[in-house]
Amino acid sequence: MNNTTLQIKFKQRLNKLASNDYDNIECWQIVEAFNKAQVEWCRRQLHGNNMYKEGDEASKRRVDDLQPLLESVVLTGDVSDDYFEGTNFPDNYMEFKRVSVNATSDCCTEARAMTVYLAEEANVDIIMRDPLKRPDFEWSETFCTMAANTVKVYRKDFTVVEPTLTYYRQPVRMEIVSCLDPYTTIESDVGVECEFKDDVVELIIDEAVAIIAGDIDSVNQYARGSQSAEKNN
Repeated sequence: MNNTTLQIKFKQRLNKLASNDYDNIECWQIVEAFNKAQVEWCRRQLHGNNMYKEGDEASKRRVDDLQPLLESVVLTGDVSDDYFEGTNFPDNYMEFKRVSVNATSDCCTEARAMTVYLAEEANVDIIMRDPLKRPDFEWSETFCTMAANTVKVYRKDFTVVEPTLTYYRQPVRMEIVSCLDPYTTIESDVGVECEFKDDVVELIIDEAVAIIAGDIDSVNQYARGSQSAEKNN
């Protein structure tokens, strides 16, 4: 959906037909509200905090709506006796999906795919002492933790090869050409359109309208925007 259409739809949701009510909404306010609505909508769908209680990949619709945000990055970093620590954590990270790892050992130089479980940092010592849970090359299993924007993949008598983090990234911020970017306070030279498909953009517009309506104490538009964004989800 192009940004001209998006602005028309946005103002139509706030204005009465053929009137100038609330017509003093500036373009940077639309940008800020829309980008805020994008993040809120994504977090709600990932967590399953919606009317259908469908979280990340819980249904075809959630897979279809959220798949544009899935990305992978090969981790690089430092190796210690107990773990590999990735240092190139992505700046646009939103939510963890999985870590994929291959491994080699002294007796097996051909890389083997490992099953990697996400574990709590508080339980690392317990897991490392447990013979059924600690990293094991023969069983092709290990675990990882996340802390301070790093990923640690734990190891024991094997070498971690090509650790890859798959994650949901932040949605690309929408920008309107010649409009002040509220995040950088610089006028945008080019327009950036929303990356989601049009039916999802319609929902995000309703959510953004509800945000603006709440800011200007427009109760009817707030209720309508909130209800439309959720019931059509």
